[in-house]
Amino acid sequence: MDQRSSDPKHHPEGIAVALGGGIGRGWVHIGVLRALDECRIPIHTIAGTSIGAIVAGAYLAGKLDELEAFARAATWRRMFGLFDLRWGGQGLVTGAKIDRLLRASLGNMQIGDLDRPFIATATSLPGGEEVWITAGSLVLAMRASYAVPGIFEPVSWGHRTLVDGALTAPLPVKACRMHSPCPVVGVTLSGDPGFKEVVIEEAAVDPDPARAYEASGVEAGGGQLGFGGVILRSFAVLQDQIVHSMMVSSPPDMLLAPPTESIGLLDFHRADESIAIGYETTMAHRDELRAYAAAK
Repeated sequence: MDQRSSDPKHHPEGIAVALGGGIGRGWVHIGVLRALDECRIPIHTIAGTSIGAIVAGAYLAGKLDELEAFARAATWRRMFGLFDLRWGGQGLVTGAKIDRLLRASLGNMQIGDLDRPFIATATSLPGGEEVWITAGSLVLAMRASYAVPGIFEPVSWGHRTLVDGALTAPLPVKACRMHSPCPVVGVTLSGDPGFKEVVIEEAAVDPDPARAYEASGVEAGGGQLGFGGVILRSFAVLQDQIVHSMMVSSPPDMLLAPPTESIGLLDFHRADESIAIGYETTMAHRDELRAYAAAK
């Protein structure tokens, strides 16, 4: 892991792309990258968080076709068959099956083998530092970036214990800025990065003056969440709030926010829709993207 600053005097044509986390919504990123390639918009650097790191790494490794074929063929049974459960460890899922799947495609590829800069974000425990992985095993970097606490076992990297980068950088804009002089295009899978406010209809407690919550009714498609669902949904709420703060403190030059609200966090089996959403959103902004890519 290192932190390389690009030469500010060198301004290559292109953009730096920050692919955010989003669990089952992550196939949206495939459509985004397909559209960028179709529009011949050069990508100088890619940083990815969580599933964004998987898509970014596959793209730079020349394996996006394989990943897309896997995603489009995914079913509930196939995806959850990859979750090798084990009680009593540091996570519900060991991650060994997913590791084997990634290594079957990528082998022992190193980040240094890629033809463009790649950064996978992770979070170091117990201190909570944001970590940028820019060297070493590509598969291990991906695993560290998507290791959702409580779900996947953490990844040991040297003296560090690494978990999902979405805890500290759900949209890895800062990593892009530190590794590329190009304009940064962020892709968030949270939809509108602002707070979601609803009106209280009935409540047994005093309303929070800063935000309003609905205290009656059930969210569409709702119902009781299982143990894993509670962890993932809570994690997604935290991620959304961090993205909101980042949009104030360190926004990208351009933000793509594909409308992912209809795609659930575990909807890995809806790749056709997800990829189309990413592609269509990017194509709708192709003129702006071309302008950023040409900026010096």
